[in-house]
Amino acid sequence: MSSLMPLLIAVDGRSGAGKTTLALELAALLREHHSVTVFHLEDIYPGWDGLDDGIARYVERVLLPLRSGRPARWNAWDWEEGRDGPERTTATAEIVLLEGVGSAAAAARVHLDAVIWVEADAEVRHRTAIGRDGETYAPFWQRWADQESRWLAGDDPREAADVVVQGHLNAPSPRSVRLALTALPACAVLLAPERAGRRGLTLDCERIDADPEPAALFRALYAGSAASAWLDSSDAAGAPEGTGAEPGRNRFSIMADAGGAFGQQAIHRDGITEISAGAVTTRIREPFFRWLDDVWGRRAVRVPEGLACEFGLGWLGYLGYELKRETGGNSSPPAADALPDSALIFAGRAVVIDHAEGALFLLTLTDGRPDAEREAWLAQARRAVAAPGPAPGPVPASAPLPVPSFAGRDTREEYLAKIRRAQAEIADGNTYEVCLTTSLSAVVEQFDPLQAYLRLRSVSPAPFAHYLRFPGFAVASTSPERFLRLTSDGAMRAEPIKGTRGRSSDGTEDAALLEDLRTSTKDRAENIMIVDLLRNDLSHHAVPGSVTVSRLCDVETYATVHQMVSTIDARLRPGSARAGVVASAFPAGSMTGAPKISTMAILDGLEQVPRGPYSGAAGYFSLTGATDLAVVIRTLVLREDDGGTHLTLGVGGAITADSDPEDEWNEVRTKARGVLSALGADFPAASD
Repeated sequence: MSSLMPLLIAVDGRSGAGKTTLALELAALLREHHSVTVFHLEDIYPGWDGLDDGIARYVERVLLPLRSGRPARWNAWDWEEGRDGPERTTATAEIVLLEGVGSAAAAARVHLDAVIWVEADAEVRHRTAIGRDGETYAPFWQRWADQESRWLAGDDPREAADVVVQGHLNAPSPRSVRLALTALPACAVLLAPERAGRRGLTLDCERIDADPEPAALFRALYAGSAASAWLDSSDAAGAPEGTGAEPGRNRFSIMADAGGAFGQQAIHRDGITEISAGAVTTRIREPFFRWLDDVWGRRAVRVPEGLACEFGLGWLGYLGYELKRETGGNSSPPAADALPDSALIFAGRAVVIDHAEGALFLLTLTDGRPDAEREAWLAQARRAVAAPGPAPGPVPASAPLPVPSFAGRDTREEYLAKIRRAQAEIADGNTYEVCLTTSLSAVVEQFDPLQAYLRLRSVSPAPFAHYLRFPGFAVASTSPERFLRLTSDGAMRAEPIKGTRGRSSDGTEDAALLEDLRTSTKDRAENIMIVDLLRNDLSHHAVPGSVTVSRLCDVETYATVHQMVSTIDARLRPGSARAGVVASAFPAGSMTGAPKISTMAILDGLEQVPRGPYSGAAGYFSLTGATDLAVVIRTLVLREDDGGTHLTLGVGGAITADSDPEDEWNEVRTKARGVLSALGADFPAASD
């Protein structure tokens, strides 16, 4: 007869944190589909001074037999007699929950499939423990707590935990913990029935014929949200005739936050994705794109009838450039103040504005159960849409922003030297094109990130502008460049930009600048190199023969620049992983150069610092299976700490064998102008 190999899950935390209640309620839920056994460590501790010995007994007599598929036989401690009592047996089952202080100790973790750590405030823990066990426990509370402290001083089960529950911050929901367990790779197969339940959701869509001022609406709904996203077609008023812009790219704006019953926040750093939902945080220790494919790679809902936008709720945020470590690049040296490699929110409710139709859509997820918070949000959104708004145009500043004084990471001479080094790599045959970047930075007190973004969108409206807010930092972008679009039915599109000229207020001079870009053989060569790179990227997942270049080296005009843009289209091959498409094309070739892998290594040596969100991608991953991502350029990154707000603006350009270093430096200045002028700031004189 074959042994049953159980799924071993520890529920650990200090005394009084709420472990026992959570374990028992979780066991009741899991028994809907599985056989479940619960073991309590308090039954095996040998007395009030027995934490260390109890952990050793637990590992030897309980964990090791269960791990090998055999029943565990152990002696319960007789607390009245102060000695071992009769032998007991913990039977094997599909799932064994091991609850108690030390259940996830270092000696135990090597045998466990998952660790749940329950966190709670010391005062609350004391009150809970005494209330549960009575005054007989009171004389021993400190004695036992000191043992816990000594053990934890040399061990860190919380940091190693797969699921962290804030036990008394909010009521620990066993349903939320069960949902968190379904996301863990070690639990995925056995908890397949529970995972299937994650997909039993319905997307509701309510249309309102209205054309609210977007900035005022975002402020009304999301100004107080700790984590929110605004994918903003800030040039939706329409570009002047003859600007070359593709129709439809600026049709939709999306606003959402991480609130509501389904709201989540996902932060990825160094191979670990932390997903927070209320009191529960889940840690997924696997590559980011593998996690992304798991949570997004299959169509979960259909686009509602009447909604032309492909966004049907899902994940919104950014993928930082350092995710290149998963797509053929190397890891950059860590920075103490580095932002996450990726930051996303899951929106279970959102607003979609259709600028072309003058309509607004309220999207919400439902599992069929009553949801008072959902109804309250819908009512709030309807009021915000109906409220009289300001006249069309930029929202007046609530308070003047201080003018930042930027400093450059590289001086002019240092950047020119890097250009020459890049050209030496080209001459040696190591690369054809190097998309070199640098950055400007400043520290400002009391700097409102949303107000800064409203300034940017007013001065430099763009089809792929975005404002992303997370606890402690924000990303404010007026990007004109699409990285990648993948529709629910498998249409793929990339639209790289290579080639830039600054605008002039003089009409004749501006027309001459546009014509200079249109006829530039150097800029055309740069653009075509990236087109070839992206054709190759998309071909990995495309139906053979479907990769086409529908637009080559066209010129588009924006508020502060003219840009050379191409369009590559393809059709997704059936069975291909959707997250794999994003990974194959990431980072954008227009921000690396060609060939991509070897050029990223050259860039690591030239730049020597992480790029962060800059030159990564930002947008959405919809439950419909669609994604639309922008390249993170023309972007201000704002990071808050005790010293104020740290502002960073990344800028750069493509270096080829024909590049003139002085011209490339001037292009850096041109690209920085839109963001700097919006803030009333100047290009740092010390960099010239």
